[in-house]
Amino acid sequence: MSRTRARVSAPDQACVAAVDLARAAAEELARPGEPGEHLGYESEGDRIVTHYFACQDRAYRGWRWAVTVTRASRARKVTVSEACLLPGAGALLAPEWLPWSERLRPGDLGVGDLLPTPEDDDRLAPGFTETDDDVEHQAVFEYGLGRARVLSAIGRDRAARRWHSGEHGPHTPIAHAAPAQCSTCGFYWMLSGGLRQMFGVCTNEYAPDDGKVVSADHGCGAHSEAAVQPPPVEQAIPILDDLGYDLMEEEGSVDESASEELGHS
Repeated sequence: MSRTRARVSAPDQACVAAVDLARAAAEELARPGEPGEHLGYESEGDRIVTHYFACQDRAYRGWRWAVTVTRASRARKVTVSEACLLPGAGALLAPEWLPWSERLRPGDLGVGDLLPTPEDDDRLAPGFTETDDDVEHQAVFEYGLGRARVLSAIGRDRAARRWHSGEHGPHTPIAHAAPAQCSTCGFYWMLSGGLRQMFGVCTNEYAPDDGKVVSADHGCGAHSEAAVQPPPVEQAIPILDDLGYDLMEEEGSVDESASEELGHS
């Protein structure tokens, strides 16, 4: 069984020869002198040919003018079908369009802005039904009672990785220079739920992380048990006086005023 071959029609010679007609159509759309040299043509079908011209505009470097010409069956006159500017190899293109939900970055939300959460957001999971028992309301609030959606395991893990690798985690200069970790600080207030063992809130008003979520292995110089070591006492350099002198009386055991025999005459 042989494969069927697609019939490729030869380029229409009348359309191929209509270079001047195609250039004139490009010049009507572009500014004077922008359509440059003829880069060639391409057959688009029966009696349809597209001519390409270089674009001289510096703002569209790498682009090219494409003008498609055609003629009717049994007609001698060639007409312009369409003309446009198309990107070529190495052309400068705009970045791929993204929806607003994917373009949004942390910190973009301002005063009065509303950020709707998609229904299929994997960071959230369905909550539970509200209870009428006021006594147990506070105890069961953590499990999502009264909220339509609560934090899912995926959302919790993403937040944990983001917080731990951020400026309030252990891999910062202030944490490396700290005397001890936040987990041993009296101002460290642990979170509740599944993040309790990894994160807490700093309550020290003098700390740079006051009111922020910090990791248990974070740290700063405002640790509750930080002790300031007294500066070492420097020994004074002795001063030597080599300009003056003192008269000292010599004391000896021999009385020079007494005379005695020395054993010779």
